[in-house]
Amino acid sequence: RFRMEGQAGRVGNALPPYGHVIAAERWRNSTLVRELTGGGVKALFESQLGLADFHLPNHTCVLYLAERDVIAGDGYRRKLVRFRKGSGSFQELVLVETSRLSQQDFPRLQRFLALDLGLSLLPVGGQTEAAQLLCQSVSQVQLDGRENPFRRRSCFQLLDPLVLDVVQQVPGVGRVKALALLQHFCSLQQLCNAAPAQLEPLVGPAAALHIRSFFHRPT
Repeated sequence: RFRMEGQAGRVGNALPPYGHVIAAERWRNSTLVRELTGGGVKALFESQLGLADFHLPNHTCVLYLAERDVIAGDGYRRKLVRFRKGSGSFQELVLVETSRLSQQDFPRLQRFLALDLGLSLLPVGGQTEAAQLLCQSVSQVQLDGRENPFRRRSCFQLLDPLVLDVVQQVPGVGRVKALALLQHFCSLQQLCNAAPAQLEPLVGPAAALHIRSFFHRPT
């Protein structure tokens, strides 16, 4: 059971109720939390989450790597290894803040996360986009109670910008949904062959039909 802030002890395995996230105390008054609240997700603050920044109700713990962490050098590697070891039964998700400054460092970080540590990675343009992704994940849990769109798979795809651009051309699929789809499916071919029922938990029924029609339209 989640313990409200101020109580003693670690809450490394705390699971928030539906419609909530547990946020590390350092995120109080942040843009990300304000955007979460605006998206209908309530934040419960806790000072004993360890390295994790957020716990989601779908058994996912989230670490947010800011741009300054990425461009400062390889010091983030030790933090990521500790995060991987300390996640317990939770699925790990690393949100990486990307920009022109960090673009040259991103491929090296991506390979380290996916190939060396086996962690799921999603690039985000900033805290607002990160909040949108987290809101989407919390919403999926409320819809079906169990589905985790960020669940770690047996393969780890290094996101190709060209593939990301292709998926974003589907009507009703923006960057956030495209990233979730490419993290879920191991290849563009798998995405093309996915049935609407497989797509709906990630993007909703309307976008699922758009995706099916987009990749199977007559030539």
